[in-house]
Amino acid sequence: MTPAAWTSWPSREALARDTRRRSRTVIAWSVRAGLLTLMLWGTFTGGRFGPWEIVVGLLGVLVCALLAIAFFRTTLDNRLWPSLGLFALLMLAAFGAGEAGATTAATVLWCGCAVTALERLPFAAGTPATAVALGAYAMVNTDDWTTTAITAAGLCLAGYVLRLDAEARGSAQRLLDQERAARVAEAETAALDERSRIAREIHDVLAHSLSAQLVHLEAARLLIEREPAGEFRDEVLQRVVAARSMAREGLSETRQALSALRGEVSPVEDFLRQLVTAEPAEVRVEGEQRALTAQASQTVRRVAQEALTNVRKHAPGARVVMRLEYQSDGIVLEVRDSGGRGPAGDLAVSGSGYGLLGMRERAELLGGTLEAGPGEEGFVVSLRVPA
Repeated sequence: MTPAAWTSWPSREALARDTRRRSRTVIAWSVRAGLLTLMLWGTFTGGRFGPWEIVVGLLGVLVCALLAIAFFRTTLDNRLWPSLGLFALLMLAAFGAGEAGATTAATVLWCGCAVTALERLPFAAGTPATAVALGAYAMVNTDDWTTTAITAAGLCLAGYVLRLDAEARGSAQRLLDQERAARVAEAETAALDERSRIAREIHDVLAHSLSAQLVHLEAARLLIEREPAGEFRDEVLQRVVAARSMAREGLSETRQALSALRGEVSPVEDFLRQLVTAEPAEVRVEGEQRALTAQASQTVRRVAQEALTNVRKHAPGARVVMRLEYQSDGIVLEVRDSGGRGPAGDLAVSGSGYGLLGMRERAELLGGTLEAGPGEEGFVVSLRVPA
């Protein structure tokens, strides 16, 4: 055995016993219940006890149980001196039980301490502690030294085997966790590769097409402006300028979508402030800001764009307040307008072709909700998604 093995603690997985199967958990609790029953039986058999003796005995058993629980927790945290202190208190409790005549309870404590110390403490501390516990047990059981020696050797072997078994299960759990982490990383890498491929396809097709449209629309605008002024010329020019503006917005949104696919997304609050730059609008951010998932971030951005587009269409001139609240388990976006010259009613259709139904579906895909309806003054759109 290497010197490091003498001073090292069992792994946390082994001490915590998180790798137990259901059947093993039932067996473990059955053993504990059996030991507690044996201690109670050993405490109150062999003589007549008055009420005070029964109360003192029950309190003693309860204190021993609490000390054992505390010992398990301190060893789980690898705190050596508190663990040894609790071990010493359990040994004193065993000596007290032996002096009071409850030899069975004392024997259970000594044997349990011997096995547990060897199982949960570093060998450098567990071996002397086990020797002390077994020495106390041997001093009490002096009738048959052969039986006592065999029992002590069996307890040492049991503690060592339990330690090896716990370490083996802990190692298996660590390997399982590493395998799961590797699978998750592999899945994330595959998803990122696929998103990058989709982003390249969108860029090669849609972004190039929109850029070409912008060039042609700008050339058309310059040609139309050279023509003599007139009603027909002005109407055509207006349509071309509007088409160029929509193409520019579409290209900007396409670039944002590409950035989201590649994971290169700016903070949502910065996007909202940029979105309302030319509007009579205010952006309020509440809660502790943090990075959002790509899906949640994209949903908030699209709903904010759609809500602002609806305000422009149905309530032109209205003042807009966007409130973004970071909550512990999600994020809330509320877009509220003050009402305007136009009707603030039907939001099923918007200028970009993405209406209330689409916003609600996008939220529900992430397990969120979207509510929209008249407010005190104008219209309110409230989005909540997990993040």
